[in-house]
Amino acid sequence: MEEERAENAVDRTLGRLRAIDSRPAPAGTGPHPFAPGTSAPVDGPGGSGARQGPETSLTLADLYRDHRLRLVRLAMLLVDIPATAEDVVQEAFTGLHRHWTGLRDETAAVAYLRAAVVNGSRSVLRRRRTAREYVPPHAANARSAESLAMLSAEHQSVVDALGQLPPRQREVLVLRYYGGLTESEISEAAGMSRGTVKSTASRALDAVARIMAERAGTEAVRRPGELR
Repeated sequence: MEEERAENAVDRTLGRLRAIDSRPAPAGTGPHPFAPGTSAPVDGPGGSGARQGPETSLTLADLYRDHRLRLVRLAMLLVDIPATAEDVVQEAFTGLHRHWTGLRDETAAVAYLRAAVVNGSRSVLRRRRTAREYVPPHAANARSAESLAMLSAEHQSVVDALGQLPPRQREVLVLRYYGGLTESEISEAAGMSRGTVKSTASRALDAVARIMAERAGTEAVRRPGELR
C-alpha cells in the first residue's frame, strides 16, 4: 500500500514536470549549436546536405529543438545542478553528431541521446564522489527556480525524496515516470536487464515511501513545538 502511494506521488510529480517541460520554448531564445548558420552541420558530419544519417529527413537541428529541453530536465533530475545538466546534454548531442552516420532512424537517435545522458550523469556523480564535492539534492541551487515555482509543496517534496535515492534507483524512476519509458527502453538506456529494472524500481519506490513517511513524522513532531 505504501509503495502504491509512493508510485502515485512520483507519477503525479514527474508527470507535472513533463507537462511543464513540454510547453513550447519562448521565441527569440537564440541559435543553438546545430542550427543552420552555425559551424556544426545539420545534415551529417560531412555537411554536404545529403542524407548521411537516419533515413528520414530529420536533422540534428530537429532533434536538438524537439528533445533538448526534456533531456536537460532528465539530466537535472539525475545530477541536480542545472549548469552541469546542460553540459551533460551538450556532450550527448556532440556524441550524436560523431555517430550520426551509424544511426538508422529517429528512434535510434533518441535512444542514443538518452543513454548518453544517463552515462554522462553517472560520470558526473562518480567524479563528485571522488572529489568529495557532492552537493546535497535539497540545496537551494539544486534545480531551476522557475520550474520549482510551478510545483506545489507536495510535488517539491517528492522531487527532494527522489534526490535522496541512490543513483541507479533515481535513474529508473526518472526514466519511467518522467521519460515515460517502458522496461525495455529503460533497460537499454540504463544498461541493465529488465529484471534488474523491475527490482530496482520496487526498491526505489519503497525508499521514496520511507523518506516521505519519515519527513511527515518529523513535521508532525515539529508542529506542536512551533505552536508553543
